[in-house]
Amino acid sequence: MISVREGKAMKRELIGTATLVLGVMFFANPLRVQAAEADSLVKNTLSEPVGAASIMQADLTEDEYIQTANEAQESFWGYTNLGIAQVDNNLNIRETPDESGKLVGKLPKDAACEILSIEGNWAYIHSGKVDGYVSLDYLLTGIDAKLKARELVKNIATVTTDALKIREEPNTDCGVLTLVPEGEELEVVEVLDGWIKINLDDEDYYVSADYVEVGEKLETAITMTELLYGQGVSDLRVDLCQYAKQFLGNPYVWGGTSLTNGADCSGFVLSVFKNFGYTLPHYSGSQANMGTKISASEAQPGDLFFYGKNGTINHVAIYIGNGQVIHASSPTTGIRISNCQYRTPLKVVRILP
Repeated sequence: MISVREGKAMKRELIGTATLVLGVMFFANPLRVQAAEADSLVKNTLSEPVGAASIMQADLTEDEYIQTANEAQESFWGYTNLGIAQVDNNLNIRETPDESGKLVGKLPKDAACEILSIEGNWAYIHSGKVDGYVSLDYLLTGIDAKLKARELVKNIATVTTDALKIREEPNTDCGVLTLVPEGEELEVVEVLDGWIKINLDDEDYYVSADYVEVGEKLETAITMTELLYGQGVSDLRVDLCQYAKQFLGNPYVWGGTSLTNGADCSGFVLSVFKNFGYTLPHYSGSQANMGTKISASEAQPGDLFFYGKNGTINHVAIYIGNGQVIHASSPTTGIRISNCQYRTPLKVVRILP
């Protein structure tokens, strides 16, 4: 552990640089950053240091130095010992630290976790609603994780009212396009005076700033409950949903149909159904005219939910059970899982038997 005196000396050397020098300050951190990582950190300067500036600004007493360092540990978007999943798709989270351990969740590519402890080549983590073990072979830690997180962090507006009104313009004179339930997270494009410009399924809309909380967030783990299905679902429906979910986190590309290299919402649905012998058009409005219209309460995994604005359908998602859909949402979020009521559905269609 680097002493206070050594830390102050390093502080003097780094005055005027915009770096995260937290590697020299983690006195109470059980997973301490080593001096070599601090050297690497200096070489990888960041324009807006998080939490380090207060330590760089003035001479401190030993107690003040330790207190400030402890506070700085918490400055990485709520994480003390940050880990980032470094995988192509999803990192398995297991109940025990071995490959045969029961699966308790999935950590998507680039998702964040709190590293609670390390046992051999396994890290015990907390992410979202999931606690469990992941292999360190697929987890960025220390300075690497913090630098990666700076690239990944998103400005998110969390809905704080029962039914948030989504509008096409930043005023109450225009009509309400759809409603979003409490707790839903929306991608922030711009913060305006009294309004938040958000992106919803690759289109920009506006919400009142009075009914959301805006903050920076990293993606977190998905529970197994979020990945499972209800009773009595046919094998075909289960297989189709399982197939669709293996592409979770892959990119959104407007007009695309590639499940690995990029698809838009209807291209994603088209390609998933094509794998099971169903031919669908590449347009959500046309897909909505296929099959049989049903109510949302009748939906089974594999049915299609359609969304839109002003009564016109412009987005489609696959229902996967437990009140959730999987869809190619936007270039920022890619293929993701959402609550099926994350916006008001205009139509639900059944194509599978």
